Amino acid sequence: MGRSIDEDPLSLAIAPPPNETAEEREVRLKTEADARKVSDKIDEQLRAEKAALKKKRPIKVLLLGQSESGKSTTLKNFQIAYAADAWAAERAAWRAVIQLNLVRNVNTILDMLAEEMSGSPLPSEAEPEDTEDDEAPAPPPRALPAPTSPLQFTEKHALLKLRLAPLRRIQKDLEDRIGASSGEETFSPSTPVTSAAPFDFGGSPPPELPKKRHQEFFIRSTQSWKADLAANGLAKKNRAAQDREATEIVAGCADDMDAVWRDATVQEMLRRRGVRMELTGGFFLAEVARIATRDYEPSDDDIVRARLRTLGVQEYKIKFEKQNGSEWYFYDVGGSRTQRMAWYPYFDDCDAIIFLAPINCFDERLAEDPRVNRLEDTYRLWKSVCASKLLAKTQIILFLNKCDLLDKKLKNGVRVKDHIHTFGDRPNNVETVQRCASGFAEHGVRCV
Repeated sequence: MGRSIDEDPLSLAIAPPPNETAEEREVRLKTEADARKVSDKIDEQLRAEKAALKKKRPIKVLLLGQSESGKSTTLKNFQIAYAADAWAAERAAWRAVIQLNLVRNVNTILDMLAEEMSGSPLPSEAEPEDTEDDEAPAPPPRALPAPTSPLQFTEKHALLKLRLAPLRRIQKDLEDRIGASSGEETFSPSTPVTSAAPFDFGGSPPPELPKKRHQEFFIRSTQSWKADLAANGLAKKNRAAQDREATEIVAGCADDMDAVWRDATVQEMLRRRGVRMELTGGFFLAEVARIATRDYEPSDDDIVRARLRTLGVQEYKIKFEKQNGSEWYFYDVGGSRTQRMAWYPYFDDCDAIIFLAPINCFDERLAEDPRVNRLEDTYRLWKSVCASKLLAKTQIILFLNKCDLLDKKLKNGVRVKDHIHTFGDRPNNVETVQRCASGFAEHGVRCV
């Protein structure tokens, strides 16, 4: 027998059975009422959970900026200020990182010493390539620069190299414990841009000037190095023994490390090479007497200054202990050019962006491309972030960062106008540079 097109299959399924007795009907209605109560209770619970989730939805903040802009440092300051208990729980894990920073500072100097004492010429001392055209008129004579007297190394320097040799193994052991790698070559962030090729925003980048590369240690974002350092059982005992050994050797080399850093010949060597180690992240050589001890415990300031580069995107969950327990998710992303494509998947649902613009880097070059000034790269990156349609409803906060390092650089005699045409004859002080750098905000209407 055919079925009418007006019949609803669901209505047929829940329709009372034919020839239903009064008792059966009473049981059926009671069962349906109980099921309806359960369904209503579930719906009410779902509505409550949805409202609670909407009320306490985690705030998602994306930290953006070029490499070495201070993203990780800003994150650490958030943790110190708003999640003190969780910060204190992981304080001990940073001891190995700070020791590694210190040891790498020393080994970097020892590498330079080895080159100098072996007679390798400095880049500035190399003979210029002869490009003279025979058919062109001879250039007018010019005064040659005064010859630089050679550095005077003594047996003292050779002895310091020998006595500090154990730090090579300690560096390797610390990197293995943390899970750090050293396979990525970068240009030193302290490499200055010569005044011969100042730039103008929007103009052509200065020509490439070859500089010696160095390798910087890093960890992958998927590694949980803090948890590894706090391992349990036998692994914890083994790591404790390794920690004692590293601490003992570092403490035993404290006087020699201090002597290397304060040596006048070493300081002159660094000056001739244009190396300003004290202006880079992870520099602790000036505080050897405090850090290279057997009972050293990292301070908050030490951890903020510690350098541990992360490749990839790291998510940090911070529960604000004094703000009704609200949860914030911070995403610390790599800032090098090769990693910036990983930013875009996080644009669509983030609540705010903190953009870090270091204003001390006006005389430095981009690590990935030494033809590009770092401040110019930050300027262009800021404009592209503000122009993104994915961020039309996102709060964007601009931090003009590293003003303390800017102050040190200017006091050391570095002139901004030698590197930025548009700076002109303005006063060469921090306040003036800050006002000029605030022009970043003019290119981002949503900047707060």
